[in-house]
Amino acid sequence: MPNLLVGNAPCSWGSLEFEGTGGEPVGYRQMLDELAATGYTGTELGDWGFMPTDPSALRAELAQRGVVMLGAFVPIALKESSALDAGIATAVKVARLLADVATQPAPYLVLADNNGTVPDRTRRAGRTTPEDGLSPAGWKTFAAGAEAVARAVLTETGLKTAFHHHCAGYVETPDEIATLLELTDPQLLGLVFDTGHFTYGSGGADAVAALDRFRERIWYIHLKDCHPGVAARARAEGWDYFAALRHGIFCELGRGQVNFPDLLRRLAQWPYRGYVLVEQDVLPGMGSPKESARRNRAYLASVEHHFSG
Repeated sequence: MPNLLVGNAPCSWGSLEFEGTGGEPVGYRQMLDELAATGYTGTELGDWGFMPTDPSALRAELAQRGVVMLGAFVPIALKESSALDAGIATAVKVARLLADVATQPAPYLVLADNNGTVPDRTRRAGRTTPEDGLSPAGWKTFAAGAEAVARAVLTETGLKTAFHHHCAGYVETPDEIATLLELTDPQLLGLVFDTGHFTYGSGGADAVAALDRFRERIWYIHLKDCHPGVAARARAEGWDYFAALRHGIFCELGRGQVNFPDLLRRLAQWPYRGYVLVEQDVLPGMGSPKESARRNRAYLASVEHHFSG
């Protein structure tokens, strides 16, 4: 009977990649201490410099808590060909650190668009239309850039790259996810399926059905919930992505509209044997991260029998 392997991420403690969000995230030692104390055994790197960038120091911090490194989120403005060389250099730098501290399972380079930097996409997150998307030429540049990053990471470090669809970026809606996958090599680039970003970015579509649609490309799972009341208000009042975050669009697991029991049943049927990573994106200073982490882990424990049954 398989066990559900569960990690949590620095973003659940307010360490987000966005600039100018205000407040101060907790330090990495506190974050790792609280992560381990609340029942998680895996994590991601967070922003470069949040955790130690010296491999021996990072390895020691993880080992003393019994935590494995699962990946690192690297945003790159893939629509802009002028940003690609610097983006590849950053991705390879991060991947080398991941490779140096890798155990089992091997971590992923989690590639994403440079979300939250294009005003129109940020303003319309959760309610984008096809007219807001990339042109055919833009898609060609975007997909080629994603493949170039993945190829460089694999060549230099041996690690695989999985793309993270994300609100306030150019790969947000189900059709945008499908287009990127159609334009990229399935052996080179996988998908990080994020239940909360999918639910909000799709306008409330069924995340479990999306698992089936994208199953052949899903390498890694992020568990995030989406509050339907907040989503409805965000759409009605025209909130941008950051306003939705401040109002708690990504609520604690089990308090939103993602059907986690059904999702775990589906993962068990595949079967999926990797980690699932809890993410409850909060801005620095929001809420009580340790207690939210504890409640999120307790909720998963209450439904884990759907994964192993």
